Amino acid sequence: MTGSSVFSDRDRHSAAGLLVRCLENEGVRVVFGLPGEENIHLTFALARSGIRYILTRHEQAASFMAEMYGRVTGAAGVVSATLGPGAINLQLGVADAMTNSTPLVALSAQVGHNRNYKEAHQFVDLVNMFAPITKWSASVPSARAIPEMLRRAFKTAETERPGAVYLAVPEDVDAAPAAAELQPLPRYVVRAEAPSPGQIARAAALLHNARHPIVLAGHGAARNAAATSLTAFAGSLGLPVATTFHGKGVIADDLINSMGSIGFMRRDYTNFGFDAADLIIAIGYELQEFDSARINPQRDKKIIHVHRFPAEVDAHYSIDLGIIGDISESLDALSTAVSDRFRGPAPTRCREMVQAELDRGRADGRYPLAPQRIVADTRAALGRDDVVLVDTGALKMWMARLYPTYAPNTCLIPNGLSAMGFALPGALAVALAEPDVKVLAAVGDGSFLMHSQEIETAVREAIPLTVLIWEDNGYGLIEWKMDLTLGEHDATAFGNPDIVRYAESFGATGYRIADAEELLPTLRTALDDPGVSIIACPVDYSENLRLTARLGQLDAAL
Repeated sequence: MTGSSVFSDRDRHSAAGLLVRCLENEGVRVVFGLPGEENIHLTFALARSGIRYILTRHEQAASFMAEMYGRVTGAAGVVSATLGPGAINLQLGVADAMTNSTPLVALSAQVGHNRNYKEAHQFVDLVNMFAPITKWSASVPSARAIPEMLRRAFKTAETERPGAVYLAVPEDVDAAPAAAELQPLPRYVVRAEAPSPGQIARAAALLHNARHPIVLAGHGAARNAAATSLTAFAGSLGLPVATTFHGKGVIADDLINSMGSIGFMRRDYTNFGFDAADLIIAIGYELQEFDSARINPQRDKKIIHVHRFPAEVDAHYSIDLGIIGDISESLDALSTAVSDRFRGPAPTRCREMVQAELDRGRADGRYPLAPQRIVADTRAALGRDDVVLVDTGALKMWMARLYPTYAPNTCLIPNGLSAMGFALPGALAVALAEPDVKVLAAVGDGSFLMHSQEIETAVREAIPLTVLIWEDNGYGLIEWKMDLTLGEHDATAFGNPDIVRYAESFGATGYRIADAEELLPTLRTALDDPGVSIIACPVDYSENLRLTARLGQLDAAL
């Protein structure tokens, strides 16, 4: 149910009803989850609220849905589960959200206070289990604590650096009455401070003295809506810009100073752009996105860190200057401070090489399909503001390197924990959060079957879903790394079901690509369909080793 609350007097005077009113107060529109016996009162209170409850087929999938909902909205996604095994199943998505700096609030049931001090059926210490993978983990002791704890949970999850929060709601609290005077607390948002003028002046001096400065834009720039200021800053000074996988789209890839993404497992075109750099302006970059040794191996480059919070300590990310504050304000101030040093157009060789590789792929008619062809056709099928979620696997490397991206959060590649299986359930959440854009889940066949049961969720809930499976009957990325490291591979091959019949068994539409020319029209047909479409596309991953061989032969002087 969505719309206005229709609470009964029982709901209004219950702890579960109070918790739901607190969720509504936080602006929550959707809760993903799977109920249990110990949180039936919360489940019924949600059913009588204005919040839409998406019943999923697995708690882990629900946690990925909540994570991706939080990723694209900036507001904490909410997931709910029962106690014990249900709560434990949430942990992968919770950890993924934490390492991806994504706001998420996880709620689960717990045994009542009459059983939590001894060995009891389905009891494990969930608060301590969640503590290492959240910003805050706690148990709700009573109905009276709900308004304060829910407000703290959302404030903690959404405040920079955002992340995950876990709250356990004991069974007796779920069933408890709540005093009439208990009400949700007012919501407020913590605003970033303006940057220090002294730090701006020092950063301007570093830029004036640099011969080859380069910008590295990360996830923080995307989630703090700094794309406009970043583009203006880099453009006015003629600075080349590389993004992390998380940061894709924070500068449009068709701008002259865009260098593409960095983070591929071997030296790629963009890496060479950092070789000659003497100053890195890292904007919203966070260490978990990729190893800073890849851009500063000799520890000899000066680094300006621009973010909402101080940098982590790392030998290869030793900060010469930190600008802490609102990222857009910081970039605008820095652009003004060095406006007299216009450099002219930034080097474009890296971008041109990426484009040339993509163009060759677009014309490649082999079958099974070349990875470059799949990337090119995916880009052609989607509009500039449409969204693709790219799962972990060999396809992530190809999409991250080659997929042109023009706006933040339109190519979603979580690269903190890099959990497999997020893209299919995550696409459901993105479709709910952004109903006016087309959404595609790009997955390997290894990831697909991890959460393919959520096809039923999409069909039942009438959520548009298109899934493109890069099919190679194996764990392609592991095979690639084994071949590079050991010269051979083992324990990576598996079989697949008939994807067309499998999709149809859920009430979805299934497609199998039998020729390279079929992919683009099939993608367009599926994306225009308001229902659920699953596309199996065989991929020729022999191109993997050919790519790394070509990159190994590149002349470093780009």
